[in-house]
Amino acid sequence: MKRCIVLGKPNVGKTLLVLRLADYMKVKDVDITFQDPGGAKYSRKYPMDIAVRELVGALPHQTKCLQSVSIEFRAGKGKKTVELMDTTGLIEQIHDDPLTRKAMAQTLSALRGAQIIIHIIDAHLAGHEDAVSDPTERDLDMQLAAFAGPRGGYCIVANKMDLPGAKRGLARIRRLFTGYKVLPVSAATGEGLKEVRRHVLRNL
Repeated sequence: MKRCIVLGKPNVGKTLLVLRLADYMKVKDVDITFQDPGGAKYSRKYPMDIAVRELVGALPHQTKCLQSVSIEFRAGKGKKTVELMDTTGLIEQIHDDPLTRKAMAQTLSALRGAQIIIHIIDAHLAGHEDAVSDPTERDLDMQLAAFAGPRGGYCIVANKMDLPGAKRGLARIRRLFTGYKVLPVSAATGEGLKEVRRHVLRNL
């Protein structure tokens, strides 16, 4: 079973994208496996609306462990199962909370074993007037693209396309990440999920 990891900075919409993609694939009751940084693992089944309500939030680093969902994709005449993995938001600084630091290290470790990588960037924020200066090569998103992009199975999701300024942010992301596949998406409305599904399917 191939692993598709969803990663990016805090509050870019990773958890919501994972749940919306599962919903788009007709998963009604989502069975989520949680694996904490210490190795403990357990599963819980949620109705989709409850999963969104309990797992998606506005506070940064609400996700503090790996959260994975197995989804079946039709491939030719058969089916293939993909482990779709939600992760802790990554930051450039050293976080004050030891648990969050361990969760970020867990994310980076999981990245090394993933065959499909969905890197989410907030298009709304990228198009905001306070974010007009271009990042340096030390910017986290630039580093993630440089590390994961050449491996194959990689794409950038420009999320929050339903918000003001996102179209300007999308153009900026495409300019900064030339040569990488960039998919405009709104996890909140479902816009662009068809293309995300297609990207995963092409890399099975």
